[in-house]
Amino acid sequence: MTGRPRSPRGSGGRLRAEIIAATRELLERTGSVGAVSIRAVAGLVGVSAPSIYRHFADKDALIEAAVAEVFEALDTAMQAAVDPADPPALRLHRLGLAYVRFALDHPEQYRLATIPTTHQGAVDMVLTSGAFRYFATTVEEAMADGLIDRADPTPLVLELWAAAHGIASLLLAKPYLPWGDPMTVAERVLDAACFGHILGELMGPDKSPAERTQWAMDLRTRIREPRSSAN
Repeated sequence: MTGRPRSPRGSGGRLRAEIIAATRELLERTGSVGAVSIRAVAGLVGVSAPSIYRHFADKDALIEAAVAEVFEALDTAMQAAVDPADPPALRLHRLGLAYVRFALDHPEQYRLATIPTTHQGAVDMVLTSGAFRYFATTVEEAMADGLIDRADPTPLVLELWAAAHGIASLLLAKPYLPWGDPMTVAERVLDAACFGHILGELMGPDKSPAERTQWAMDLRTRIREPRSSAN
């Protein structure tokens, strides 16, 4: 493997960036965290292994930094997915789709970013300052418009995030299932999460599952009656 030109002495910030870039390259090229090692990264950058340890304590810290940098691009993807002039509910839906699409485009990094941990790492901080913030701001706008009852937006944001993460994770983990087009499936799941919550509030928060089912059946009948009469 051909190494990159060695960074000049004193350019620690530049070397750190090159180390992260090399780690990202290995992850994206191989699709496997197993391909990433301190030695492999050092060889790609063109430095000795001890030079890596001056910037990162171990392989886990190196991978976390690389994945966090990848997820900074999620900010750009989510911003590009929405038009501020669109209604909040539509923006929530599109934010969710952008999140899923990003996960499918960066599968290995996404798996690494969402493995169980007991502490908040660099990736979590990137996600909570980006994806979470976009969802939260849009939920607050929906509340201000009267589309959703005013309350703490956090529970709903976590529900929407869970829906986006859930379908993204399943699409990545079980690609052999008969999903059809992945983004079409994601769109249906997010339809249910976004618009289902809105309909649930219209029914009333205290309705039982049986009452919600009856409400939906009655509404379906009322919608279909004009069609039947027209025929």
